[in-house]
Amino acid sequence: MNLSQARVVDPVLTTHVRGWRSQERVGHYLFPAVETTVRAGKVLEFGKESFALYNARRAPGGDTKQIEFGYEGKPYALYQDSLDGKVPREFAEDAAKVPGVDLGIRATNIVMNSLTLALEYEQAQLAGDANNYPAGNKEILAGASQWDNAASTPVSAISQARNQIRTQCGVYPNVLVLGPKPYNALKNNNQVTARFKNIDIITPELLAKLLEVDYVVEGRAVYADDAGAFKDIWGNFATLAYAPPKPNGIEEPSFGYTYTLSGHPFVEEPAWNRGIKSWLYGVTYERAPVLTGVSAGYLFQSVTSG
Repeated sequence: MNLSQARVVDPVLTTHVRGWRSQERVGHYLFPAVETTVRAGKVLEFGKESFALYNARRAPGGDTKQIEFGYEGKPYALYQDSLDGKVPREFAEDAAKVPGVDLGIRATNIVMNSLTLALEYEQAQLAGDANNYPAGNKEILAGASQWDNAASTPVSAISQARNQIRTQCGVYPNVLVLGPKPYNALKNNNQVTARFKNIDIITPELLAKLLEVDYVVEGRAVYADDAGAFKDIWGNFATLAYAPPKPNGIEEPSFGYTYTLSGHPFVEEPAWNRGIKSWLYGVTYERAPVLTGVSAGYLFQSVTSG
C-alpha cells in the first residue's frame, strides 16, 4: 500500500486548501508553485543556455541535434509541514455527527494561515540573502542612494537593474517584491511623486506601469519572534526578478520555484478525538522553495535608512 492509498482525503476541503489564498502572502510571485513527484532530488537550474539560439537545421539522413533546458544543480529535499485544525464538540451543532463544511473550512483556514506563513518566511529568507546572487546582481544602498533620501533616484536604479537582468538571462523582470518600509519609501520618493502630481494615492498598479513590470507587491506579513515581538517577514530589501505567474513546469526558466509534492496540500477526513472531545482536520503540505535562476533576480539591500 502506498502513501496515497493509506491516507483518506476529504475532497471538498482539499479543494479548498489548494485554492486558499491570502493577500498577505506574496512569496509566490518570486517562487510560483510547481508540482514534483519526488521528495528529493536535484534542482533544475537555468543559465544562459536556456535562451541560446540553436541550429536546428537537419540534412537528409543526418543526425537530429538534441537540446536540453536547464541543468541539475544543488540537491533539494521537500519539507513536510502538518498540523491539525481542531473543532471542539461544543462548536458543532450535533456532537453525534461530523461538523458542517463551514466549520471544517474555518478549521483548515487557520492551519493554512500557519503553514503558508512558514513558507512565506522561507521564501523571504532566500530572496533577501545576498549570498545567493551573483556579484553584478546586488547592491547595498547607503546615504543619498537610499530610497527615503530626498536625493535618491529609485526609478533610475530599478531601470538599470532591469537591464542588468536582461543582459544576464535574456528577459526583463516582471515583478518587484519589497517590504513595507521599502515600499512606502518608494511610493513617496520624489522621483516617483513627480510623475504623479495630480494623483492622490499612488497604487501598486501605477508603480508597476512606471517601473515597467507586471507586478509591484508589498510583503506585509509579520511573524512573532521568541519574545513575542512582531517583525516583518520581508525586511529592508527589494527583489526585482523574472518568474512566470503560471509556469507550465519546472523546465520553464524562473528566478525560483516552490517545489510542491503532487497532491499537496491535502486535508484528511476529520477524525474524532475522544480525549479532547474534538474533531481534528489534519492538513499536510510538503514543499520546498528553491532558487532556480538567480541571474533572473536583482537584490537591493538596506533600501531605507531606518
